[in-house]
Amino acid sequence: MAEGESTSRALEEQTLGAAEKSVEPVGADRAVSESQGRNGSGSGLGASGGGLQWPAPSSSPQMGRMQAPMSMPMPVSYPEMGSSPASAPQMSMAALAPVPQARPVPVVQPPIAFQVPRKRINSVADIEHFHKSEAGKTFLGFVVGLSDSMVGKKLSDYCRESPIIKTLCGMLEEMSSWIEQLPPKQQPARYGNPAFREWQTWLEERGPGLMLRVLPENLKDGVDEIFPYFADSFGNATRIDYGTGHEANFAAWLLCLARLGLLNEDDYQALVARVFVKYLDLMRKLQTTYWLEPAGSHGVWGLDDYHFLPFIFGSAQLKDHKYMKPKSIHNQDILDTFSHEYLYLGCVQFVKRVKKGALAEHSPMLDDISAVLSWNKVNSGMLKMYKAEVLEKVPIMQHFLFGSLIKW
Repeated sequence: MAEGESTSRALEEQTLGAAEKSVEPVGADRAVSESQGRNGSGSGLGASGGGLQWPAPSSSPQMGRMQAPMSMPMPVSYPEMGSSPASAPQMSMAALAPVPQARPVPVVQPPIAFQVPRKRINSVADIEHFHKSEAGKTFLGFVVGLSDSMVGKKLSDYCRESPIIKTLCGMLEEMSSWIEQLPPKQQPARYGNPAFREWQTWLEERGPGLMLRVLPENLKDGVDEIFPYFADSFGNATRIDYGTGHEANFAAWLLCLARLGLLNEDDYQALVARVFVKYLDLMRKLQTTYWLEPAGSHGVWGLDDYHFLPFIFGSAQLKDHKYMKPKSIHNQDILDTFSHEYLYLGCVQFVKRVKKGALAEHSPMLDDISAVLSWNKVNSGMLKMYKAEVLEKVPIMQHFLFGSLIKW
C-alpha cells in the first residue's frame, strides 16, 4: 500500500472511530437495538445463503416525492419480518435464492457477424429463457464481477486506467458539457423538461462518432450493434424519464466491449471507480437539470427513484470495513466526509438532498436496511434483489436488446 493511501486510511479510521462513538441509534437502528436486548439477535437476516430479509417497514406516514398507494404491494425481496418465527410470514423466493456469483466474460472470436440488436422479451416465459441462457448468466455474472472488484476499495484508490478507460471517461465528460449548451426551458411543471429531447437528439447525432473512438479499425462495423445499447442508457426522449432499465443498458454496453476483448477483468475496478462514477455524475446532472421522471419507480418502497447498481457496488466497497456499518448512513458527519469515496453513502446523500423529510419517511427501505449488521449481508441481498426486482421484471426487461454479442 502506498504511503499516501496508508495515511489516508489512518485518518479515515480515526474520523470514523470518533463519529461512531457519538452516534445514537436512529430509526431502524433503535428498533434493532431494542430487538437485540429482547431476543439476543436482531439482524433481520435469513440464515440460509446469507440473504437479506429486510426488517418490517415503518408504520409512519410516507412523505416523499411520490406517495405509495395503500394497495401497492411491496417488492418480493422485501419480506415483512414478524417478532417471532411463528408470526413471521413465509420467506420470499428472492431471499431463498442463491447469491449470484461472478462469471468470466467469453470473448467473441472473429469473424463477427454484427447485427442491429432488437427487443425479445415480452413475457415471464421470455424472462425465464433469458436467465437460463448463457447471455443472461454472463450479464449477471459481469455485474457481480464489477461488484467484487470494489471490495474494500475507495473511489480514490489507485486502479489501472488503460487507454480505453480514459477514452470512456472523456466521452462521458463531453456529453456532460452538452447540458450547459442546452439549458432547461421555462415551464410550469417541475418534471419532464423538453430540453432533454434536444440533448437526446445530440446523442443520436454524435453517438456513433463516439463509438468510433472506442472501436479499433477491424471492429468499426460493430457501431450498428453497440450504439443502440449506449443510446438507450441515458433515458427516454419521448417520456423524458430514466430508470433501472436504462442503467442496465449501460452495463450491457460495457459487457459488449468486454465481449469484443476491449475490456478485461483487470479493468473492472476502473470501470466502476472511474467510468461508472462519471456515468452516475452525468445521470444525476441530467436528472436534476431536466428533472427526468422516474421510470417505473417503486416510490417510497424503492432504494432510489432512478438507480440500483451504485448500491451494489457501494455495499461491496464497505464489506469488512473496520468502523463503518450499515447504520452509519444516519450519521450526517460521515455522509458529508465520505460520500465522495463510497458510492452507497453518496447515494444516500443524494436521496436526502433531493427529497424532503426524514429518511425513514421518504425512503423506508434504505432506512430499514440500515438495521442489517454487516455490509456482506447487504451486498448479497442487493445482488439477489437486483436479479429479482430488475432482471426478472418484464416491464423493465422488455426494453433489453439482443444481438450477436448478447445473444437471445
